[in-house]
Amino acid sequence: MADLDLTSRHLGLGLLAHPLGVNLSACGLPGGRTCDEDDGPFLDGLRRAVELGANLLDAADYYGAGRAERLLGRLLREYPDRALLTSSKVGKIRGSAPHAYADRHIHHQLQQTLENLYVEALDLYTLASWDFGPQDRYLGPAIEQMRALREVGAIRAIGMRGPYVPTNAAPAERAACAERFLYLFRLIRPNVIWTRCNALTPAITLEGEDLLTFTARHGVGVILAAPGDVGLRSVLSQASIEVVSGGMESLRARFGDTPGTLTRLALLSSLQRVDHCVTVVGYSNKDQVEESFRSLAGPALTAVELRLLEDAYAQIRAVQPRERLSAVTGM
Repeated sequence: MADLDLTSRHLGLGLLAHPLGVNLSACGLPGGRTCDEDDGPFLDGLRRAVELGANLLDAADYYGAGRAERLLGRLLREYPDRALLTSSKVGKIRGSAPHAYADRHIHHQLQQTLENLYVEALDLYTLASWDFGPQDRYLGPAIEQMRALREVGAIRAIGMRGPYVPTNAAPAERAACAERFLYLFRLIRPNVIWTRCNALTPAITLEGEDLLTFTARHGVGVILAAPGDVGLRSVLSQASIEVVSGGMESLRARFGDTPGTLTRLALLSSLQRVDHCVTVVGYSNKDQVEESFRSLAGPALTAVELRLLEDAYAQIRAVQPRERLSAVTGM
């Protein structure tokens, strides 16, 4: 049985990324430790990820109100000779501007991001929100700003938020999400799609295809932000225990129930499907980073195991939780 291919993957425009990167969204989460208070565990996790081969480091200006970017800047100064890819996002911090995408606000936010990171250019800059004001008033200016920044070399690639709906979304809600995404996709023409990855949520159909097939056809890279073991357990804890037990029993029989199994299955099920996507995992300490990278060791899933995994997920997806689960993997 062959091991998972861990060579770098091409996301477009010369962006070559290790299949597994890290996402700094946990830095500064409400109720949690912030980087300014104690950035040691987060920084140690970043260092360990780089040592294990990660080169895609994913942040946003709204992760801890800039704390994640400043932490990443410290890491970049420690590894000046490493070919690390910097990724950040814009579109959720308005400041004193009338809107997060108004006028030259994207340009202003990028300047602060570059200062936080101590770099002259950003590898990937993602439009993190689909809210472009009333009647999409700021959509045109946002597109113009992003393309201008790419043309002058301030950013290498333009990213766009991908489609996502909560577990109990109605068919009409999924259809509306797909329609909105396709409308923005055609106008923005992004180089990379950044999207939450939760195997338990219903798939969004785009022109008769799933997201990975759709982006492959359009030559667009994909970054999947995975919930990991904790995120999956959060979903399972809110679903019907009878149905979940039935769906999980088949997985336990095949894969066992040792710690980290859910993480491994979630990562492999995404990474093995196509070679134009990578996954970034959240973390709050070095141990969590090591667990995620350990999950990639060993043989890849077989076609039979991938079908078994999808069948189990489909059984669990059929459960309609009482509460929306959009916060489970919110990044």
